[in-house]
Amino acid sequence: LRCRQHSASCRELAVRRPRLQLRSLSAVTSAVWLAAYGLFVLSENSMVLSAAIFITLIGLIIYLHFVKIDQESLLVIGSLGIQVTSSYASGKESTTFIEMSQVKDVVINEAIHMQKVIYYLCILLQDPRDPQGVSEVVPLFQSSKPRLDCLMEVYKSCQEILDQRKTAPQSS
Repeated sequence: LRCRQHSASCRELAVRRPRLQLRSLSAVTSAVWLAAYGLFVLSENSMVLSAAIFITLIGLIIYLHFVKIDQESLLVIGSLGIQVTSSYASGKESTTFIEMSQVKDVVINEAIHMQKVIYYLCILLQDPRDPQGVSEVVPLFQSSKPRLDCLMEVYKSCQEILDQRKTAPQSS
């Protein structure tokens, strides 16, 4: 977890995932190419080897550009809103902005997955028709899945900024 405080009401919190492991990439590539070589020996068709190389390269590009997220960050600006950014291994970034007027609260939620309890941070969006209701739950850090102690740090930081917004005098 990396935390940068730009001002009293502006913080950036980022969680970085481990980089792509060369060992796992090599293992998958080797397995695909060995299977292709086995098919080549049986069929004596060189197209099998060409297809294996092509499929492996296309699969790697798709994985790096659409699946493998290196970093997820949260920029909380008390007067504007919350920006959620995911940075992919290929360099592509995906950003979502949520206006502060839509934010009801930030909470740590728990879920049971398989045979263990997992914790995740989420933003509760205020229902425009019912000020006490929640219209949507936006989960954060879905790819990096940080530990509970990291989530607690992010939660406390977000709550400090949300509390400043609640205690600030409302202008008409």
